Amino acid sequence: MLNTLEAVLAAAERGAPPAPDGGLTVVAQPSPRDLGVIAFTGHTVVFADLPPAWVRERLPAGDLSAPVNPPFLLELGLRTGRSAGNLDLLAVAGPLPGPPPLALREATASGHPRVERALAYRAEVRVWTCEGGLLTVGRGVAGRWEAAVEVEPGHRGRGLGRLLATAARHLAARPLWAQIAPGNAASVRAFLAAGYVPIGSEVLLIPR
Repeated sequence: MLNTLEAVLAAAERGAPPAPDGGLTVVAQPSPRDLGVIAFTGHTVVFADLPPAWVRERLPAGDLSAPVNPPFLLELGLRTGRSAGNLDLLAVAGPLPGPPPLALREATASGHPRVERALAYRAEVRVWTCEGGLLTVGRGVAGRWEAAVEVEPGHRGRGLGRLLATAARHLAARPLWAQIAPGNAASVRAFLAAGYVPIGSEVLLIPR
């Protein structure tokens, strides 16, 4: 029974996301921090500590785009005291055996903006660096493992992003999720080339 966000994500990791039935699932927040909307193919999941009836009353039946469109997100934000963040592509990939495809150094401290963001939104964050690049892995929404990469401007266009995204799969024992801004085409290409499979889109609502 997919009655928690953790159960929904675990099923999606196994290749069994919610059925594309045009439906809507409303579940509780997995933590006080995490509130938002995930749109799978033909099915949307809203995770918020709100009455399901309140959510359903504000979403036109059959409108699959409504849960991630501004009118609903604005109402959801006003009700919860939050603001909608980016609409991100969600992709997932399983772990890979063996060592990473490039030499990495684990870092214990960093003032890099990517690391600071990871520490703000994830737990158990680990950071690795290489010449021209950085990789973070940590536990994000509903405890799922999430990967993010950053490539310095002078090292872009050489496949380093793909190698870092692939390396993450060698460093994790569980499936890894990536949240990617669709407009960041280079990052989208890197994660797709590293074997991450698009599975939906996500909007998180951040406290004001």
